[in-house]
Parts: sequence; C-alpha cells; structure tokens
Amino acid sequence: MNQLEETQESLSRMQAFDPKSLAREEELGRNFDFSAIVAPASKLIRLYNQLGLSTLDDFPDPILAQIKQQADADFNRFQQVLDFDPTTVQNQNPTQPRDQLIQQVTNAYDPAFQKLFPFISYGTSKSVDFQRMENEARAMLQNVKDEASEITEQLTEHQEQAQGVLADVRRVAAEQGVSQQAIYFKDEAEAHETLAETWRSRTTKLAWGLGAYAFISIFFHKWSWLQPEDTIQSIQLVTSKILIFGVISYMLFLSAKNFLSHKHSAIVNKHRQNALMTYTAITNSAATEESKDIVLNHASACIFSPQDTGFIKSESQQSNTTRSVVELLPKTTMKLDSQ
Repeated sequence: MNQLEETQESLSRMQAFDPKSLAREEELGRNFDFSAIVAPASKLIRLYNQLGLSTLDDFPDPILAQIKQQADADFNRFQQVLDFDPTTVQNQNPTQPRDQLIQQVTNAYDPAFQKLFPFISYGTSKSVDFQRMENEARAMLQNVKDEASEITEQLTEHQEQAQGVLADVRRVAAEQGVSQQAIYFKDEAEAHETLAETWRSRTTKLAWGLGAYAFISIFFHKWSWLQPEDTIQSIQLVTSKILIFGVISYMLFLSAKNFLSHKHSAIVNKHRQNALMTYTAITNSAATEESKDIVLNHASACIFSPQDTGFIKSESQQSNTTRSVVELLPKTTMKLDSQ
C-alpha cells in the first residue's frame, strides 16, 4: 500500500468516526463517562471532513505523511477514550487519567487546524471550479429560459381558451339578455291592452251619447222653452247644436284614436315578445355565425327601432328590416370569400 492509500484510509477513518460513541455513559456511569468530550470531538471531525479525499491526489508524499500522522494521532486519542477502563488503573484515582484524556481531545483541535488549514484551503480552491460554475450557470439560465418559454406558451394557450370561454359566455349572456327583454314587452302589451279596453268603453259611451244627442236634437224646436221667436234665435239654436255636436264628435274621434293607438301598441309589443321568445331557438338552428348575426340584428332592431304610435302614419318597418338584411349581406359575402 502506497502513501496515498494509507493517508486516504487514515483520513476516511477520522471522517467516518461517530463522536457520540466516545460518551460511554452506560458503560462507565455518570462519574467516569466522557460526555464532555463529544462536542470537541465533533468539532475536530468536522475539520477533517473539510479536507476532501480527492484532494490528496495532488499532494506529494511528505505532505501526505504529515496528514496521515496528524489523523492517526487524533484517532489514537479517540481510541484511548474507547479503551479506557477505570478498573485497570492501579494506585491512582481513575478520575485523573479520564480528565487527561478529555483535555487531550479538547486541545487537539488547535494543532490539527494549524497543520490542516493550508491543505483545506487548497482543496477548497480546487473544488471551486469557476469554469464548471459558469457552465452550470449557463445551463441553469438556459433551463430557466426554456421553462419561461414553456410557461409563456401555456399562458398563451390558456389565454386563448379563456378568451374562447369568455366569448361563449358573452354570446350566451347576449342571447339570454335578448330573450329576457320579452318580459318588458309583455308588461307593455298588457298595459296597452288594459288602456285600450278603457278607451273602448269610453268610445262606446261617447258614440251612444252622440247618437242620443243627435236624436234628441231633432225635437229641440218643438220644445216651447227652446222655440226660436225670430231669426237671430234660430241662428243661435242651430249654432249651439252644431258646436255641441262638433265637440262630442271630436271627443269621440280622440277616444277612438286612443283606443286604436293602445290596441296597436299592445299588438306590436305582443309581436316583439313572441319574436324575442323564439330568438334562442332561431339562433341555435342557424348554421353559421353570419346567420346568427342577422338574427341578432333583427332582435336588436326589434328592441330599439321606433314604434308606430298609431296617431300618425310612419315609415313601414318592412323597409327597415329589408335594409338591415341587405346591409349584412356584404359582410357575409366577404367572410365566405376569405374562407
């Protein structure tokens, strides 16, 4: 066995030594145990562990011999502690040799440090391979970049999925929102239907009142207190009859107009309610997004287009509907061409 192998064996023996085995509490009892030696022994063994076995390959034999000598001397102190037997001490108090062993192990750290420090420093500088550290740093940096790229791709994919889900949610919300507008048109239709019945009753009463007045006015000239005595009174009687007849007729006309207006509004709102209630079914049956856009455009027009009041004539909504479809046709054609 050459000097290197012997030194490696001595160093390995020190590095692998268990300092707790030096206590021997169960064998020697509290009076003669070596519990106080465990801490300094652990410190000494940590010093030897800082000297790597691979570093010994670079040292010449004289230095290896110094390291081996120091390691063997410290191990010999440990061995003396392990072999200590108070019963074999003759003509001497066992406590004195025990204390000497504890003191020897406690004082062993300083000389061992002085002798091993240069070699530990060399081993430390050798182990710090800057080129290896740079390569590892570059590898780590590249790994971080790869992971960052992968995470970015995942985030992009998740973002696309999130945008798709958001678009679906918005589309469903839009569909549900359009369908829910039907309740407002239902309320409006019922309100206008109630008012229409009210004005129907008023119109009927006014019509009966006008007919009764026309019939009674035939006999005005026969009543003695209404008979005209001259031409001026005749003119006044005729004029009053005409004014009263005109006022009642105008009230009948307005009443009938209000009846027709509310009836018209009730029908229009009922039509819009039915149209919006079928919106979802129509969009689900649409084959393309362009068809859904057309249906949505009609639904929006149904909500926001001005309503004919029934009092005056307005532009037919059929022309607006036809124009909205024609306006969507170029966009549909362009999308089909791009595909």
